[in-house]
Amino acid sequence: MTAYLQFDQVSKVFPGVKALNGVSFAAHAGQVHGLLGENGAGKSTLLKILGGQYKPDGGRLLVDGKECRFTSAKDAIGAGIAVIHQELQYVPELTVAENVLLGRMPTRFGLLDKPKAYKMVAEKLAAIGVDLAPDAKLADLSIAQRQMVEICKAIMQDAQVIAFDEPTSSLSHRETEILFRLVKELRADGRTLIYISHRLEELYELCDACTIFRDGRKIVTHDVMADVPRDRLISDMVGRELSDIYDYRTRPLGEERLKIQGLNGKHVKGPQSFSVRGGEVLGFFGLVGAGRSELMRLLYNADTRSAGSVTLDGATVSTAGPSAAIAAGIVLCPEDRKEQGILATASVAENINISVRRNDLLGGLFLRHKREAALAEDFIARLRIKTPNRQQEIRLLSGGNQQKVILARWLAEPGLKVLILDEPTRGIDVGAKNDIYRIIHEVAERGCCVIVVSSELPEVLGISDRVIVMREGEICGELSRADASETEVLRLALPDSTAAPAATYIKTPALPTRSIA
Repeated sequence: MTAYLQFDQVSKVFPGVKALNGVSFAAHAGQVHGLLGENGAGKSTLLKILGGQYKPDGGRLLVDGKECRFTSAKDAIGAGIAVIHQELQYVPELTVAENVLLGRMPTRFGLLDKPKAYKMVAEKLAAIGVDLAPDAKLADLSIAQRQMVEICKAIMQDAQVIAFDEPTSSLSHRETEILFRLVKELRADGRTLIYISHRLEELYELCDACTIFRDGRKIVTHDVMADVPRDRLISDMVGRELSDIYDYRTRPLGEERLKIQGLNGKHVKGPQSFSVRGGEVLGFFGLVGAGRSELMRLLYNADTRSAGSVTLDGATVSTAGPSAAIAAGIVLCPEDRKEQGILATASVAENINISVRRNDLLGGLFLRHKREAALAEDFIARLRIKTPNRQQEIRLLSGGNQQKVILARWLAEPGLKVLILDEPTRGIDVGAKNDIYRIIHEVAERGCCVIVVSSELPEVLGISDRVIVMREGEICGELSRADASETEVLRLALPDSTAAPAATYIKTPALPTRSIA
């Protein structure tokens, strides 16, 4: 079988870090080649070289036997390469059709022919089973819908090489099924496909072969993915055994600390109420669009509530915006860390210190630089954040390490009482997940309330003391840890369902863990 795509001793160096160190492997036409590794291992950097965004500092890239030296993304597209990045590349104020055909819009008499563009994109969206209006603005779409637009764009480029970087991290079950079908059709059509995912179940279903990265180096290529045990893949990726990734710890739970009564607002269907005890990890599960994130935003005052109250330690929390929630000890790590979590052009240290600065000004005017530096260094070490130094711009870190920085920001809050995590491990590798689970349990052991919103059912079951299930904008059930199982949770989460067979949900890998009971 032809090795259509080859990386030969490819290297890339950024200030203070060697992102890729002599990486070599080949991907074949008519195959799906998986790339695995922890966040920061070099996978996304390799795809940016493939897509023309970065120039390699050493080595060669060969496509169909010819050496390619791309100076821009346009060069890569011209060579028949499409890359769907984890951090989506789109223009929010343009329409679906304009984003899909960006740089290739049809013209008539020298002017853009929007009706033709809308017709072309509408036909392609219908053909692949995506229900989106071609004239809808990207800014008005969900992350999952924007992801499907990027996938449609790659397919319409008629590329021979298509690379997917964590494509299902924001997709619903139905959209994931569409993606899997498209990947299999593209493979059957003889395309060369690169697929990055931290969900091992996906890799086993889609990939013919895989290459594993660690610290910028290729560790091994497995020519037959199906022959490699899961435990072997995990140990190759992280360099150590993970006997219990969820790291659940039994702990005595305190009295009720957080009480939500009759909360209502945008995208929430009717008043919602629940409570959290001190030291409890409360999991929220639901399918995409169930209203989990919206409920958390109402709790955090990020969105305006139309009714309801939040009480913490017996005192009513002011509704005067997120600053009032933070002052009361309630913090939120948002689902979309790129747009809502990080200050992209600021340093790691600045991102960690941005909230606590309000309490740490010298004389109310000047920053305590030494104190901020010490705080940043402490959290970089404690959370094992991979960065060359605290002054590195956070945008240059991997997604998992950006997530750890946001966590550090809130853990630095001296009055932390409630930690809300919305999809905390989206697009994050197995090793980094283990680190974040450890942090969650450590915060709970301090007596804080921890709320974890997640679309990964095994994750919710693995870390939670109790699970609340949402469906179509409202809370539809609650299960203790002892009673929570995939079948019971899905029975509640799926509309008009009396039973929830496992096949109705795209599962995350069956990693080693202790009993749920």
